Amino acid sequence: MNDEQLHAMRHSLAHITAAAVKRLWPEAKFGVGPVVENGFYYDIDLGEEKISDQQFGKIEKTMRRIITEAQDFEHFVMPIDQAIEWARENHQPYKEELLNDLKRSGTTVAKDLDADELGTIAEAGSAVDEVSFYKNGDFTDLCRGPHVANTKEVGAFKLLRIAGAYWRGNEKNPQMQRLYGVAFATQEQLERHLETLELAKQNDHKKLGREMELFFFDETAPGMAYWMPKGMAMKNLLIQYWRQYHKTRGYHEIASPLLNKQALFETSGHWAHYKDDMFLSEREEGEWWALKPMNCPNAMKFWGVKQRSYKDLPLRFSDTDVLHRDEVTGALNGLLRTRTFVQDDSHNFVSEDQIKDEAGRIIDIVRDFYTVFGIDNNVKLYLSTRPEADFLGDIETWNKAEKELTEVLQASGFEFGIKEGDGAFYGPKIDIHLNDALGREWQCGTIQLDFQLPRKFGLTYTDQEGIEQTPVVIHRVIYGSLERFIGVITEHFGGRYPFWFAPEQVRVLTINDTVLDYVAEIEEILKSVTLAEPVKYNELRYTTDVRSESLGKKIREASLQKVPIQLVVGNQDKEDRQVSVRTQSGEEKVALTQLADYLKDL
Repeated sequence: MNDEQLHAMRHSLAHITAAAVKRLWPEAKFGVGPVVENGFYYDIDLGEEKISDQQFGKIEKTMRRIITEAQDFEHFVMPIDQAIEWARENHQPYKEELLNDLKRSGTTVAKDLDADELGTIAEAGSAVDEVSFYKNGDFTDLCRGPHVANTKEVGAFKLLRIAGAYWRGNEKNPQMQRLYGVAFATQEQLERHLETLELAKQNDHKKLGREMELFFFDETAPGMAYWMPKGMAMKNLLIQYWRQYHKTRGYHEIASPLLNKQALFETSGHWAHYKDDMFLSEREEGEWWALKPMNCPNAMKFWGVKQRSYKDLPLRFSDTDVLHRDEVTGALNGLLRTRTFVQDDSHNFVSEDQIKDEAGRIIDIVRDFYTVFGIDNNVKLYLSTRPEADFLGDIETWNKAEKELTEVLQASGFEFGIKEGDGAFYGPKIDIHLNDALGREWQCGTIQLDFQLPRKFGLTYTDQEGIEQTPVVIHRVIYGSLERFIGVITEHFGGRYPFWFAPEQVRVLTINDTVLDYVAEIEEILKSVTLAEPVKYNELRYTTDVRSESLGKKIREASLQKVPIQLVVGNQDKEDRQVSVRTQSGEEKVALTQLADYLKDL
């Protein structure tokens, strides 16, 4: 089964889900029901009644009854005014709202619907005279398709979960129930996917974050993490490595104001295109300030504090300032999508003839950063090329830049792909994707060429001929959002990070109180251990558990928190001047005099 057939199958199952809900709850009101990765969902409003997991079996049974009825999916169109009347007569206010939007503007006006949701409504155009519907059995839905021919052609499926979702992603709108399902061509494929999902559930970074005492979220600050001491150790390690590495690579660390007047974003163009995603404050009437959602406008300001020449290039300004973006509530997802985050940002100013070399150097940094985590073989790069329309600059410059980036990718040794027409309007880009242990692909860092922002800020340098030129800026992040990176690798490793990065590397567990003096000797050794690679001055992170609890309970708690090295200390260990070292792979005895070297070699 190819991707198009699978998409049609999953889309059809979304309709069958809605049809089953309609049979069980005749007063149900429906939002949208798009295809998503590995399945589908449908947004449903049942008023005060809530669907529970225990009702999935009843809904699935009704879905299978609809499937066995062998209903054809019948396509037809309806004039827009008649469609609005249909929605009104059938008490479908959400469909009516979408249809009225289509009638008013010729497209769906709300930016808060994602591409999949928009795709379920109608083809956008300069005017909408008629809209597309599909009917199966007694269920009719506003939809552009595609669908399978008959309900018997939908493969294997399972309803997975129910979640709250604000209509059109806006928390000011009514909250609906989003019913998710997964679907595959065969039952065997479905069962393999469900096994992967169960493993993903165990590795969920939100769950592990609390269990390992790394971070948590609270309703008082949606989308903003509370970092606990162990989690802060991880964030600081990322920044520490980033800082010491970039210092040797000719980067200059900067910091800039987090709160800026709207004039800065007007110059950059973000005020016109990104204002709705900013946290804003009106200081005086008509004077708006904003928490910065990205670093690039501020980075431009550093160029203009002095005259620049070709001898200054490449000029690399790096920073780890905190950023804020007013993400819609429905999009928030632990550390993977937050409202406040830190990026390992840099803005590298180069001449046009330096683009290829500088891009190659950045790819080298990507390799080094991902190698220290042992995940360099999991990286795939994507080149996004010039959009067909709505791009700035001349085609010759675009073509030259794309050719050079392609050559860099070919020489990199990384697997890479091409996303035709997916570049930003201001230049082509390379996105850094990580394939995790569960086969999921995450975008982390990015390398973006920008020919336009330096022009907007009037940045120039003097070339070898004494002529003023405009630099090109390369926006680049390697980790990406530090929050997102930690979330991704937490799920990739299941909380069992490489030893150098583990938030708690060693825990000393006592069998009884008679060994406390010996534990004090062990602690003196642990205090002296400093790991040399990859982060310099990385002091060992350890704790001791001397509670009057059973050894079994102490071991279980340390294992739950994924502590990689557990040092068990009993009377015999004290007598023999050794420790019992427990790791995930087994247990061994290590002489006290060898303990420091043992830990340094991990």
